[in-house]
Amino acid sequence: MTTANIDAKLVMALRNATGLGVGDCRTALIESGADLAKAEALLRERLKGKMDNRSDRAAGEGCVSVVIDGAKAAIVQVRSETDFTAKNDEFRQLAKELATMALTAPAGEVVMSTEMTARLDTLRIKTGENISLARGVRLDGGSFASYVHHDAKIAVILQFEGALESEIATGICQHIVAAVPTPLAVDEHGLPADVVAAKRAEAVKEAAASGKPPQIAEKMAEGKVRKFFEDSTLLGQKFVKDDKKSVREILPKGVIVKSFVRMRVGT
Repeated sequence: MTTANIDAKLVMALRNATGLGVGDCRTALIESGADLAKAEALLRERLKGKMDNRSDRAAGEGCVSVVIDGAKAAIVQVRSETDFTAKNDEFRQLAKELATMALTAPAGEVVMSTEMTARLDTLRIKTGENISLARGVRLDGGSFASYVHHDAKIAVILQFEGALESEIATGICQHIVAAVPTPLAVDEHGLPADVVAAKRAEAVKEAAASGKPPQIAEKMAEGKVRKFFEDSTLLGQKFVKDDKKSVREILPKGVIVKSFVRMRVGT
């Protein structure tokens, strides 16, 4: 089939579907015998190979998206090479779609499905950038709240049980974003055992070196460990919006924080 026989409307339809140039679309239609579906598949396969060769290029920009649907929730971080692409509405929509698709997957770390990969490849081909899913987490059960910063580069999802006003729930999410240091777990029971053991050993060593009597040194060590729990856990930290209370103290009776996930582009 010659170039002249390719309908311009068909070329534009393929261009709209792939975001590629008129020349590439026309060539693919010629090679596929003016079959739109075959031409699109041909372009995706051909250009995906080129994109795969670029997968080692640094992708330090991106955005975070959260989707909540009843007792299911997902949070994903999608990376791009440039901030220009990361701010693009189509890129943000991609992140939202990937999070929505993740809702059908089992709880835990998100693994890219064939459908998710195809959707991501579409934008990789269109932008010519190394776009990838950096990380995703699926949560099940209870209730959820979230906070996405205005630049979409940092977001939090909070999982809890009980009746919690949306203002307080959102405030806790904002706390997780802003708190220094960033909370490592909901409470001391969620901290890694090796981290707790190291902090305890350090506290005991410092207390022993103080020269205080054993009973006092022991209390000093326990005080240091307790302070570490307060500083490094969500419930132990002073609430950023009211530092006279801990996060635990602002929770209504009967509310249990089950988990939280904090994502920031680049980490």
